[in-house]
Amino acid sequence: MSHDAAARVLEQLAIPRGRFPHLKVAGDFVYVSGTSSRRPDNTFDGVEVDEMGTTNLDIRAQTRAVIDNIRSILVEVGADLSDLVQVTSYLVSMNDFGGYNEVYAEVFDETGPTRTTVAVHQLPHPHLLIEIQGVAYLPPHRRTALNLKDHS
Repeated sequence: MSHDAAARVLEQLAIPRGRFPHLKVAGDFVYVSGTSSRRPDNTFDGVEVDEMGTTNLDIRAQTRAVIDNIRSILVEVGADLSDLVQVTSYLVSMNDFGGYNEVYAEVFDETGPTRTTVAVHQLPHPHLLIEIQGVAYLPPHRRTALNLKDHS
C-alpha cells in the first residue's frame, strides 16, 4: 500500500504561526489546518481599530474571510468547499454563534460537511474570534496543483 502524504505551506496566504502546513494530502483526503481571517500582511479581516484604539471585531466578516481562506487552500489541490466532509469551528465566545452560523449558512446547508462548533478560551491572537479546520475528500483523478498525483 502506498501513501500520498504531501504537505504544503502556501505562499499566497498568511505564514502559519508555527511549524505546520496549511494543508496535508493523505490518500484521498485533504486536511486543512486551523484557518483564521489573518491576511498575508498579518492584519485581519473583520478587525477595525480607530484612532483612539477602540477595537471592533466582526464575527461575520471574520467567518467569511476564514471560509474564503479555506477555499483558497482547497483550490490549490483541485478541491473546493463542496469537497469538505468535516469541519470543526472554534469560537472564542458562543455569543458569536448567531453571526457565525448566519454566514456559514450562506455557503453550506444540510448536504454540506459534518460540523462541530466549540468555544475555546482563546486563539493565537486577541483579535481572532474564530478559526476553522476541515477535511475534504479528493479522489486522485481530481488532484491538480502542487504535484499531488496518485503514487499507487
